[in-house]
Amino acid sequence: MLFINTRPEDRAGALTQALSEAGYQVVGLPLLELVEEPFSEGLQQLYQQLDQVQAIVVVSPTAVKVGMQYLQQAGVTLEQLQHVRWIAVGQTTAQALARFNIQSDVPQVENSEGMLDLPILKQQKNLKKIAFWRGLGGRQFMMQQLQQQGIEVLNFVLYRRQCPQQSFVLFPEILNQINPQQPVTVLISSEASWNYWQQMCEQQSPRAWIYLVLGERLAQLLEKTRTQTNKAFNIIQLENLSASEIIQRMRDWQGHV
Repeated sequence: MLFINTRPEDRAGALTQALSEAGYQVVGLPLLELVEEPFSEGLQQLYQQLDQVQAIVVVSPTAVKVGMQYLQQAGVTLEQLQHVRWIAVGQTTAQALARFNIQSDVPQVENSEGMLDLPILKQQKNLKKIAFWRGLGGRQFMMQQLQQQGIEVLNFVLYRRQCPQQSFVLFPEILNQINPQQPVTVLISSEASWNYWQQMCEQQSPRAWIYLVLGERLAQLLEKTRTQTNKAFNIIQLENLSASEIIQRMRDWQGHV
């Protein structure tokens, strides 16, 4: 089985290594790269309000990196934020926060729905204001859900996501090297990556491949696409993006076919 690892280049290495050691053929095709947004007066004003929030949601290791860099630039110290609860989208982000001696709440399912199920967001009645360290276009669903509950959201857009141009060059080369009988699994970790994948497929026609997707909402999005386009592809839902979860799901699938 061929596994197409679509994680950003700086996050793909550990997964590729684990899959290779488990006996899978892996090819890298990053669907997202993250580009820092410049520090601005608007961000400066947002940072000055951080002492008023009860929680900060951090959506990626890049959000940690850029967020902490700009925190220092804004003249705000972590000591001023000791009252804040930190929420990390997943273990990798939590590890990035831990390098700053910050403990964070991490959901079991590493997506927006998983974070919304955390007790701090689901049960805390004193939650009035929350900050999001995120990328442009990301976590809209989660922010909307919280705003509908009457919680004020401070929106820190720290970077933007784009599809690497090199991936558009690599994609047809990968297709040409695949044996028509070879099963192919593609990792789809976000709605943005799925949209970029569909753009790539407009000029190519991938066969009936298997998509490993993160969380229920993303799985439903792919199911909707499958119904609308009448294309035959398989969907396997992931609870998280750990190598062990991905390998187990792939082995389960192989055991049923």
